[in-house]
Amino acid sequence: VQLQASGGGFVQPGGSLTLSCAASGFTFSNYRVAWFRQVPGKEREFVSAISYGSAGHVYYDDSVKGRFTISRDNVRNMAYLQMTNLKPEDTADYYCAAGVDITTSPSRYPYWGQGTLVTVSS
Repeated sequence: VQLQASGGGFVQPGGSLTLSCAASGFTFSNYRVAWFRQVPGKEREFVSAISYGSAGHVYYDDSVKGRFTISRDNVRNMAYLQMTNLKPEDTADYYCAAGVDITTSPSRYPYWGQGTLVTVSS
């Protein structure tokens, strides 16, 4: 089982980035996918999640609602987090995770990718 997150980088406030999460080694389409983020010294926090079905129900933390868009491609075993109007407080390591439940609790996701760093600064 492997999740590989990528797409992080440096961006100015108001800019955009799209994170990608490549999955392998399990039946990706059977799992919910979530994005979390973490800054040093703080707990990992929920950003967004998407269900596994074709309907793709989505969920967002209030801090990113209207700015971030989560999506998935079950054919390519990929998930994405499109981030727009980025703010300095969005700076963090971003992680993708997969699990059978949609929850804001990181402990409920058994599969994790490595972090990809997003830095928002002028």
